[in-house]
Amino acid sequence: MGAVTTTTRRMLDLTVDDHVITVPLVWGDDSDTRTIDVHAAVVTREGGENLPYLTFLQGGPGNEAPSPFRAPLAPGWLDAALQEYRVVLLDQRGTGKSTPVSDAILDSGIDVAEYLTHLRADAIVRDAEAMREHLGARTWNTLGQSFGGFTTLAYLTTDAASLDDMYITGGLSAVGRHPDDVYGLCYDKMRVMTERYYRRFPEHRDAMRRLVDLADAGRIVLPGGEVVSVSRLRSIGSALGDDNGWQRLWGVLDADPATNAFRYDLAALMPFGGRNPLYYVFHESSYADGFATNWSAERTEPQDYRDDVTLFTGEHVRRDWTRTVPAFQPWADVVDTLAAHEWPKLYDAEAIAASGATGAASIYVNDVYVPVEFSLETAALIPGVHQYLTSANEHSGLRTGSAVLPHLIDLARGRVIR
Repeated sequence: MGAVTTTTRRMLDLTVDDHVITVPLVWGDDSDTRTIDVHAAVVTREGGENLPYLTFLQGGPGNEAPSPFRAPLAPGWLDAALQEYRVVLLDQRGTGKSTPVSDAILDSGIDVAEYLTHLRADAIVRDAEAMREHLGARTWNTLGQSFGGFTTLAYLTTDAASLDDMYITGGLSAVGRHPDDVYGLCYDKMRVMTERYYRRFPEHRDAMRRLVDLADAGRIVLPGGEVVSVSRLRSIGSALGDDNGWQRLWGVLDADPATNAFRYDLAALMPFGGRNPLYYVFHESSYADGFATNWSAERTEPQDYRDDVTLFTGEHVRRDWTRTVPAFQPWADVVDTLAAHEWPKLYDAEAIAASGATGAASIYVNDVYVPVEFSLETAALIPGVHQYLTSANEHSGLRTGSAVLPHLIDLARGRVIR
């Protein structure tokens, strides 16, 4: 670990210490001298200066940690966490203030695809370990949302001894399975959610057909200049993975396509965008546990999805978006290279099972991104982690369900009778 920078700021009654450490880009290869910075904001409430650490591992991949605020509180789960912990908001490598990846990297002259192969969950774990040592903590706790849960499983594979309790929300990934298995099952989940939505609002099926016709004719143009393709239009179904996402979907399907309101709201509903290009560019790699993805979501599209254009998709990225989405066009060669990359194994099922992990995990029955079937399969490897199996929340439960984290903490502490 190289240079270290620490600054302190106040957010009303919270103290926020910003830590920046310099770490290797490639862990375990001393001949590679490239480095990156890794940033974490440590949030402490008054009187909580000696509490143990809880490190938040963000969803994505490719999204930074949320910024802490007061009045109103953000993120919504922070207050519950601060009752028991000091919270470490870690910007995963390539995001936020951790040497972020943006469009500028495409003009840097480096091999961008090769660089991005070093941003996986296993490297994030090494960064987290460096931050833990920098903070002087012998062990700490983790809270992994979605992809952050995937990262937690990588943590259990290599550094389980550094963890006390672990909390996972919607992030018990499939272990050892091919990405095709995951994306195929996600289509099944989206089919169920699509039909459930149309049963509530049957008139919107015809509205979707009309929008598909407009998109097919190139007549839906977003404020940023994107001519919306049919596959991009269908991806608005991703909103059904959020607790209240159906409301935003309803608003778009109820709107007049000729209005500005429709165009701007549709743009806001798109699940992948240019603000965080890594989320699109790097997405399928998150399920690549020892495999090349080869545009898995596109290849596994079921026949009924090809036949019925009103069926929504979720986090199913498409290759054609590198032609139709202005923000993704410069990334076309990089994304193709990554799709062909043979990713090494990320998880070791035997190591996870031997980790002795404790804590609690919320598993969402209706999760359209992380299928419950594979989550339960992975949960069986870690019997010391209490399961909170629920249909009360969608994948966004941690963000929109204020009771999720307190319930997990209570489960882990034995304060709930199961």
